[in-house]
Amino acid sequence: MLRLKDIKIVCSMEELAAIPEGKVLINTINAHSYNTAQKDELFAESLLNGDALIPDGASVVKACRWLKAKSQPKERIAGWDLFEFEMGRLEAPLNPPRRGKPVAFFMGSSEKVLGLIREKAKVVYPHIEVVTYSPPYKPEFSDEDNAAIVKAINDADPDLLWIGMTAPKQEKWAYSHWNELNIHCHCGTIGAVFDFFAGTAKRAPKWWQEHSLEWLYRLIIEPKRMWRRYIIGNTLFIKNIIKEKHNSN
Repeated sequence: MLRLKDIKIVCSMEELAAIPEGKVLINTINAHSYNTAQKDELFAESLLNGDALIPDGASVVKACRWLKAKSQPKERIAGWDLFEFEMGRLEAPLNPPRRGKPVAFFMGSSEKVLGLIREKAKVVYPHIEVVTYSPPYKPEFSDEDNAAIVKAINDADPDLLWIGMTAPKQEKWAYSHWNELNIHCHCGTIGAVFDFFAGTAKRAPKWWQEHSLEWLYRLIIEPKRMWRRYIIGNTLFIKNIIKEKHNSN
């Protein structure tokens, strides 16, 4: 079981910037993933055993304070923040690149979304070569599917790897196949960011983000898809946090 009180969480953008170079798995945690990890053992293991965990939700930041957790995040760091930071660092590196253009590999989503990502990246990140792979759309990959995905990533030898298949599938896939990936770069599991960057989904305006209401904006925009996650899910999160507090006393 995942206990928020005991896990190590990146507490600020300064800590994010201090993550060393090399093969590093970066996951995010929010109310939804915390709830899911209470009943999904492999997902909990994936979050606990990644190299870095960022607080993608104001609810997680506040819960850590209330629980007097080992990690005390100073701010929410969204998956989008991670994406912009890592892509910005790759676009304008402090050190000379090891080859002509650094490679950012996007694994996940549909060919349509990936095509939009490639086109937009040419404008926003012109000094980065974007390579993409759209896996089969199915609940569970076969051994052949997994081998093809791993081979595509290893053949690309990326300088940055993004995995976007929604939680908990993306985190469990990265964790389960981590030793097969012969990469030497940061890997981030960032779900909806693929759609945000492609423009196929709209992120909340700045005011909603700054007031920790991005979840409410998404609920208003997509009520049929999001009501269970945010109305039932947020209530469950509060219940789970109270339970964790009670069990730790």
